[in-house]
Amino acid sequence: MKVSGKVVVVTGAGSGMGRELTIQLVGRGAKVAAVDMRPETLAETMTLATKSGGAVETFLLDISDLSAVANLPNLVEAKLGPVDALINNAGIIQPFVKINDLTFEQADRVMKVNFYGPFALLKAFIPGLLNRPEAHILNVSSMGAYTPVPGQSLYGASKAAIKLLTEGLTSELAGTNVGVTVVFPGAIATNIAANSGMNMTLGASAKAPKMTSASVAAKAMIDAIESKKPRLCIGKDAKMMDILTRINPVYAAKVIRKQMASLLS
Repeated sequence: MKVSGKVVVVTGAGSGMGRELTIQLVGRGAKVAAVDMRPETLAETMTLATKSGGAVETFLLDISDLSAVANLPNLVEAKLGPVDALINNAGIIQPFVKINDLTFEQADRVMKVNFYGPFALLKAFIPGLLNRPEAHILNVSSMGAYTPVPGQSLYGASKAAIKLLTEGLTSELAGTNVGVTVVFPGAIATNIAANSGMNMTLGASAKAPKMTSASVAAKAMIDAIESKKPRLCIGKDAKMMDILTRINPVYAAKVIRKQMASLLS
């Protein structure tokens, strides 16, 4: 599905990959409904995306507010017209602690934003998408969905849930006009930690991981929508761990555990 002329909903549009998705979608001729819960950063995205006269409407929304999510399709259609694509990009990480030290309240927040929010958005938009000549859904999971990251076990579980939900959705929508893509980003240069309320500091002996830029990640995702690619790993780390986890999952887990040890010390 070519995005030019299409109405695309992007969650988490206030920063990081969501901002880049909004800017690049507008650059390809799409009309974007930019959704985020932070008014300041959403306004910045709006300014950047509309510099060349692109069509963008902003929607201030917490995706964990299920009643607000249910009404979003009506709000978007009133401003931009019927929605042709949904990009479930918004997400947060958990505090960098072991499961035994993670509170139920912290776990609940992660699941509400990372799983129930996207699930509610799917429920809200799928009926309309099925009525479009062609449509697409892209859900952002994580490399952590298939490679266990100590200190982010609950986050990984939330993204693994998105992985399986998306794969099941792909089967359910087979033969319809709606394409589906699940994305597994590795380390991406965004401010997800700060937006999640976390202060992450690497140990003195630790090396900062090589990160893929948000702009490169956004381009890969839009290309995947246009080529109807069902599965996308972003970054050398995500691609390598995808292969290694299939070959030797125990060794793959050891590799990640060693890399992340300083964050748990």
